[in-house]
Amino acid sequence: MININDIKSGNRRALAKAITLVESKLDNHREQAQDLLNELLPATGKSIRIGITGIPGVGKSTFIEAFGLHLIAQGKKVAVLAVDPSSPLRGGSILGDKTRMELLSREQNAYIRPSPSEGALGGVAQKTRETMLLCEAAGFDVILVETIGVGQSEYEVAAMVDFFLVLMLPNAGDELQGIKRGIMELADALVINKADGESINLAKQTQQHYKNALHLLTSDSFWQPQVKACSAIEKSGIHDVWGMISEFEHQAKSNGFFEHNRAKQTQDWLDKLIQEMLTLKLKQNPKVNAQLPQLQQDVLNKQTTPYNAAQQIIKLL
Repeated sequence: MININDIKSGNRRALAKAITLVESKLDNHREQAQDLLNELLPATGKSIRIGITGIPGVGKSTFIEAFGLHLIAQGKKVAVLAVDPSSPLRGGSILGDKTRMELLSREQNAYIRPSPSEGALGGVAQKTRETMLLCEAAGFDVILVETIGVGQSEYEVAAMVDFFLVLMLPNAGDELQGIKRGIMELADALVINKADGESINLAKQTQQHYKNALHLLTSDSFWQPQVKACSAIEKSGIHDVWGMISEFEHQAKSNGFFEHNRAKQTQDWLDKLIQEMLTLKLKQNPKVNAQLPQLQQDVLNKQTTPYNAAQQIIKLL
């Protein structure tokens, strides 16, 4: 059994065992994990959760290491988690980040955890959310959630963090670097990385371009997304990025947005889980399994509408 007090005291071995339990696909492990989380819930929620994304080559690992080391120097405990719902095959790629983030991984006040593969109810995002709670209970006060993929994973991560940061390259802003408008709208900040050497002027141009672009996006939020420039390699500008996030947290907590947003995220997650559990229950129902193929055929043959077919399936429950 995992000792709850061991987790609360920050015992890394206990935390690792608890996360492994959460990631397990076995039903009895799932029940044990939920019992554990229930007991730990009062000790969760005290961190700032930051999502970090960016196209390949933008220097995410270098940035996260520099950022994490800066936070630890400020007396923070930092957990780094990774999400890639789009590709279970690449689930282990974050393991390479432990070597790429060699300095950070050696820190006692840092914890780097790979993303689990898909397959269980709720998928990767479910396990990342629960891992986040375990890390909070273990005393980590900054949770960095990195997206490995581009696309769906950004939306998954934005739905579970307090602040969403998009890393960009100095590119004079000729194009949005493959980052879709939707992702831009999710961003609380754009950070131009690699603003060093010959790229400094280009980074300044890119920064101005994105500032102009963000002004065109209307927002009803209290927060106007900001554009910063930094060099993860030279460790310059990292202090400004953390200062911006701290200012966001202060404002969000002062005006009630912080708690409201977390409550909304939890409600949305509950709704999603209910839908997934109902779908699973449908698939496991023998009556549904017997009638579904015929109803699907009837819909394809235009003998009934999809609505009527769906209604007949629901009535079987």
